Amino acid sequence: MERSRIGIVVPALNEAATIFSVVERISQYGQAIVVDDGSTDDTAELARNAGADVVSHTVNQGYDEALNTGFARAAELGCVFIITIDADGQHNPAQLAHMIALLCEGNELVLGTRDRFARFGEAVFAQCADFLWGVSDPMCGMKGYATSLYTSAGRFDRYKLIGSELAIRSIVAGCRTVKMDVTVRDRLDSPRFGRLLSANYRILRAMLILLFMYPPRKVIHS
Repeated sequence: MERSRIGIVVPALNEAATIFSVVERISQYGQAIVVDDGSTDDTAELARNAGADVVSHTVNQGYDEALNTGFARAAELGCVFIITIDADGQHNPAQLAHMIALLCEGNELVLGTRDRFARFGEAVFAQCADFLWGVSDPMCGMKGYATSLYTSAGRFDRYKLIGSELAIRSIVAGCRTVKMDVTVRDRLDSPRFGRLLSANYRILRAMLILLFMYPPRKVIHS
């Protein structure tokens, strides 16, 4: 698979400390597409200098809108696969090679699965999603998609479900799905996702909306 046919979408808000390194490391695997979500630091400039295709929001619109923008840009560039990865350097870019290999084998959705959760709400959401849809870590920021899943849905997310809607929607629709373990490291600074109570509220809100929207179905192959 040609590197230009793989879009690696990186939503970023004030990630000047890590974005250059992240873009440099992921660019060997695909086209880095950084969505600067209203940053007030040098995130966009540093990402561009590292070789990323940068799309900027003039004001902060949130994680899911950043992903909507990134997926739209990847589809516009003609990418066959779209992978999401965090801008904070917590994911190991070397694992992109395995994710791309799984997509090239015919899998339409590759779900990254972390070995630990940062918040109570994430653990609850994970247990619920695993029981209903076989998704062990719905909030993992590293996932791989066939672009056709996005074009079929017409949008990555409609209800601000923290990066989980397209994956759940695709599983319920019967797409070929696999899981892979991903390693994460701790952030050196404070997380961008919000304070503990507000973050857990947003997570549990996303879980409840998905419960009402999508029926149980497990079609994950490995």
